Formats: sequence, C-alpha cells, structure tokens
Amino acid sequence: MVTQITRGIKISVLTSFEGTYFKNYKLHFAFSYEITIENHSKDSVQLTSRHWEIFDSLNEIEIVDGEGVIGKKPVLKPGESHTYSSGCLLSSPFGAMRGYFNMINFTSTRNFRVIVPNFRLSAPFALN
Repeated sequence: MVTQITRGIKISVLTSFEGTYFKNYKLHFAFSYEITIENHSKDSVQLTSRHWEIFDSLNEIEIVDGEGVIGKKPVLKPGESHTYSSGCLLSSPFGAMRGYFNMINFTSTRNFRVIVPNFRLSAPFALN
C-alpha cells in the first residue's frame, strides 16, 4: 500500500493483479486498485474531478480526466473517508499510475489538488 497526505487529505492505494484475457485478439493484463480518501483536515471538502497518468511498459502514457470517481463526487466532513475500487488494462505485466483529485474546500470555497502517489501495477508471475 502507498499513502500520501496533501493539505490534510490522505490518499491510500492498494493494488491487485486480476489476471489476463484476450480482447480484440490481443493479450491484456487486468489490474484493480482500491483508493481510500480520508479527510484529516478541519474543513469539509468535495472531490470534483480526477486526473490519471497510466504508464504501460509497452505503450505510451495514457491520460484520463473525468468528473468524480466511479460516477460519484463524494463530500467528506472532517474525520470521514471514502473508499472506491476501479481498474485498468495494460498490454504488459508492468506499469504504474499516478494522478490527482481536484477538490473544493467548503470553508474557503477554494479549489485545490490532492496528489495520488505513484503506484505500481505488476503481475506477480513476471517478478524475479
């Protein structure tokens, strides 16, 4: 698990290899990740959007931007947390992801970024 705190918001990421399968006559490696967002600040905040950079050892970087996470824009009061799961497909057994969440602080009405730390995606059978 990797963790990082930005402006009182703690991000924790746990990854898992889900297996391989063929799609469009090409082998893909499936990974899941679980992200927990914890509000350790004194203010209520809301996640409004996300930005991902997905690194695949055999491909170029894929950039993914979108509103919320899995269709939600969670509001976190001080001390609250939100956990969600998602996944990605790679064309190789090795990769990584990093990014950030855009959030708004309800007390100051200011937008800010919360960094999602770099996390590795690796199939266990491919490790030395």
